[in-house]
Amino acid sequence: MGFDYKAAAKKLVSQMTLDEKIGQMLHAAPAIERLGIPAYNWWNEALHGVARAGTATVYPQAIGLAAAFDTDLLEEIGDAVANEGRAKYNAFAAEGDRDIYKGLTFWSPNINIFRDPRWGRGHETYGEDPHLTSELGKTYIKALQGGENPEQLKVAACAKHFAVHSGPESVRHEFDAVCDDYDLWNTYLYAFDDAVNEAHVAGVMGAYNRTNGEVCCGSQKLLVDILREKWGFDGYVTSDCWAIKDFHEHHGVTANPTESVALAINKTCDTNCGNLYGYALAAVKEGLLSVEKIDESCARLMEIRMRLGLLDAPEVAEYVNIPYDVIDSKSYAALSQRAAEEGIVLLKNDGVLPLATGKTIGVIGPNANSRAALVGNYEGTASRYVTVLEGIGDEAEKTGGRVLYAEGCHLFKNRVSGLSLPDDRIAEAVAVAKHSDVVVLALGLDASLEGEEGDTGNEFSSGDKNNLSLPGRQQYLLEKIVAVGKPVILVLLSGSALAVPFADEHCGAVLQAFYPGARGGTALANILFGKVSPSGKLPVTFYKDTASLPEFTDYNMANRTYRYFDGEVLYPFGFGLTYSAFDLSGFSANKSGAEITIKNTGKTDAAQVIQIYASSDKLKERKSLIAFKKVFLKAGESKRVSLEFGRHAFARYDANGDLYAVEGAFTLTAGFDSADNRLQTTV
Repeated sequence: MGFDYKAAAKKLVSQMTLDEKIGQMLHAAPAIERLGIPAYNWWNEALHGVARAGTATVYPQAIGLAAAFDTDLLEEIGDAVANEGRAKYNAFAAEGDRDIYKGLTFWSPNINIFRDPRWGRGHETYGEDPHLTSELGKTYIKALQGGENPEQLKVAACAKHFAVHSGPESVRHEFDAVCDDYDLWNTYLYAFDDAVNEAHVAGVMGAYNRTNGEVCCGSQKLLVDILREKWGFDGYVTSDCWAIKDFHEHHGVTANPTESVALAINKTCDTNCGNLYGYALAAVKEGLLSVEKIDESCARLMEIRMRLGLLDAPEVAEYVNIPYDVIDSKSYAALSQRAAEEGIVLLKNDGVLPLATGKTIGVIGPNANSRAALVGNYEGTASRYVTVLEGIGDEAEKTGGRVLYAEGCHLFKNRVSGLSLPDDRIAEAVAVAKHSDVVVLALGLDASLEGEEGDTGNEFSSGDKNNLSLPGRQQYLLEKIVAVGKPVILVLLSGSALAVPFADEHCGAVLQAFYPGARGGTALANILFGKVSPSGKLPVTFYKDTASLPEFTDYNMANRTYRYFDGEVLYPFGFGLTYSAFDLSGFSANKSGAEITIKNTGKTDAAQVIQIYASSDKLKERKSLIAFKKVFLKAGESKRVSLEFGRHAFARYDANGDLYAVEGAFTLTAGFDSADNRLQTTV
């Protein structure tokens, strides 16, 4: 007979006073010394590595991991992150350090849908597609937690933000995200359903906003009807940080803190990220909240801690004994670099890449020597960073080349030095370009420009982008460098799509590197010099502008993402070039899966991503990704590949959230991006 976590948790809660129970529902839960319960802080982060708690491996930001289109890679990373998280926890706990960011409950992954390119937090997600998001989210959750459905958790993952959440950041504390039932279920809840029912995620975080009128952290429909009752979720729910006070301060659905706390706990929000649950005692006294509801929430929290091997529950020796030296290890640094190499997307190449050796390379741009542009947000601290400039310089030095460098312009201001005239670094950049054989121009954004409301401090609105243009004087710099007449390779470091039609027309090559992690410069150099063939694919659509998109505040999916957009795009979802050439043949499929032969017909060993899309005249969507697989082939090699279709491939949710089989035939296309219809069959 195994350990009964639920019974043990209930027994422990029964020994607590009401005040003690309430204290355990705060994210910074205090110790209860008489019961042998140490303090515990629920708030920890691991979107792309263990964050905010000192040194750890910094992997590419989540959007860059998504661009790899590789579940095997993400499984490796999730396991590595869990190992580092455990090692750090073991070391901290041994020293009595139970502070914030020191626990085993990681509030990751972010499986919101990146529905609009203006959203500042989109780089925390796996992109715009529900299937890709679900597959990567499930993989990361399972890897973090220690397997398919472990009773004993290595670390506890948490899917966020539930639900229908993707900006605008400036109004997230008061905004009502309104969408129809079809989009609610078939876009916004799709990955959460899979996270709960297929990956068995331990936690779910509610969103700041309202969804269809209800506050997400106190929603009868989302938390009770769907999450707890329909999906049978028995893990813990946490509020987003200080979201409970938004109920009365901004949403106006309650009159005061006591009512807000009662609403949240009654709707099964177990943990308050913040301190408002101190009002729970008043809510009980006023008859707004029962002790039984507090007991239920507190028991769920104790059960998670026990499943982590805490509170005198059974431990997993393998987890307890993870050595400290796994942290920031050489093998994990190599994994981070490989992830960056897999996630960098080659958008254009007229033959300038790979770079010839022995050349003078001008490295220009505000992101060329920027560490911030490597990491995105919710990042850890690496022991070593390699910027674009450093990575290219290291490689050029090995091959007899030389690097010249100029910052070119500020990331978003009109000058670098405060006392200078505008465009004070342009002349230097032009001079560098004139004295170079080829120019690598590193432009884009960083997390000071796109990110979470409250984390930014510039001309953009609360972390969101007002448009898709290069900020500040970057476009001017680009045009001045192109005008010199040397081959120009544009490298975009950003967490979201930028509109760069001028670069697409005038640059010899364009690469999207996202935020590639601490070793991103080495990874990029390996691609530029041809040591690695690029294999990344866009997890988001690159539009030409925002004029053809709906309003940012419109949450219906019509004319959004590749699934619904009917205009002409700059680069389609799933797009990405390699240094080789590939052919597909022998495409056969049924409702369970497909088989296809892929051949590397080029002269370079390279990886390619097979993508299968389904369409039907019975559906609102133009087409939807239903399967993908990354395949590495040596030059001339071919391989027969099998791809499985999941439960969503030929089914859709109805208004009640039940999957039903869509009648009639589906057209399946197989290719290397969402616009590539080279092979077609009907099932």
